[in-house]
Amino acid sequence: MNSALQQASRIIVKVGSSLVTDEGRGLDHTAIARWASQIAALRALGKDVVLVSSGAIAEGMLRLGFTKRPHDIHELQACAACGQMGLAQIYETSFRAHGVQTAQVLLTHADLADRERYLNARSTLTTLLRLKVVPIINENDTVVTDEIKFGDNDTLGALVANLIEADALVILTDQPGLYSADPRKNPDARLIEQAQAGDVALESMAGGAGSSIGSGGMLTKVLAAKRAARSGAHTVIAWGREPDVLTRLAGGEAIGTQLLAPTGRLTARRQWMVDHLHTTGEVVIDAGAAAKLTREGKSLLPIGVIAVKGEFGRGQVVTCVDEAGKPLARGLTNYASSEVRRIMRHSSTEIERILGFVEGPELIHRDNMVLL
Repeated sequence: MNSALQQASRIIVKVGSSLVTDEGRGLDHTAIARWASQIAALRALGKDVVLVSSGAIAEGMLRLGFTKRPHDIHELQACAACGQMGLAQIYETSFRAHGVQTAQVLLTHADLADRERYLNARSTLTTLLRLKVVPIINENDTVVTDEIKFGDNDTLGALVANLIEADALVILTDQPGLYSADPRKNPDARLIEQAQAGDVALESMAGGAGSSIGSGGMLTKVLAAKRAARSGAHTVIAWGREPDVLTRLAGGEAIGTQLLAPTGRLTARRQWMVDHLHTTGEVVIDAGAAAKLTREGKSLLPIGVIAVKGEFGRGQVVTCVDEAGKPLARGLTNYASSEVRRIMRHSSTEIERILGFVEGPELIHRDNMVLL
């Protein structure tokens, strides 16, 4: 069994509170320096890495003198506000030692539920990765309430994997992986080395609460793997204190529990587009564009569009039809219907002059398209 990270080009790494806070006694600078060193090594291998890190509330508890995690939402928000300062500072310092720039990104559920904010978050993260910056993501605990919070950073890590179409999600925790039963109670419990994400049997194996520092447990990790698999991302659950765990995984070594997505990233995305039986709009394309799509596998450029039917927003699935009305393809559009009407029949070099911005030279990129 080889690690899913070996072939992965885009990786989400989630680090739990107990791994970055020295069991609640403030931020563990040595541990954070190790994560920075390993992630820098992954970057040197040509892999994009996004870090989802807990620890802000735990650090804030120390700064504000709390001896146990408060229950009051406003006290938790105050802890997050104070702790996020220290968390960002130590990550910035640790990564700078390896010549790597970092960026702080704070997200809430509302950011990913709203289509425009979702697309903006996606664009920001993909731009940071293109600029060789490591985004460090945490839930924006200073503004969330129980009704809108993700609940744990395992879920957040999976949602980010979906957001930027990562190949793999690594959940580093204080356990060696998923066991067939609770190893603290059952001496016959065995480590599950590999399984398929979404297998319902895994959920029954995963009970138990999280540590006193964090809010997650093994069940949240299994459910996160199930969610990440929807966009074709594999998940690895491993012990965060394992020496050089990330670089060894990237080298192909099997560590912890590997939960495999049933379909690959592109397959999952294209299947999702095929499943859109009814799309919100259509773009009618000329014969030249139709030939490039169907025969050459090219992207759809605005110049090939001759008409727009219906109303749709940026990032929605639309149908490409020929001049006779025959459906040729479905894909995710980079521009809203009102914008397409302005740029159609124009060269991609004119998009910025017409709209004042550019989301991409293509109306639909070939990687975001499936032929019918």
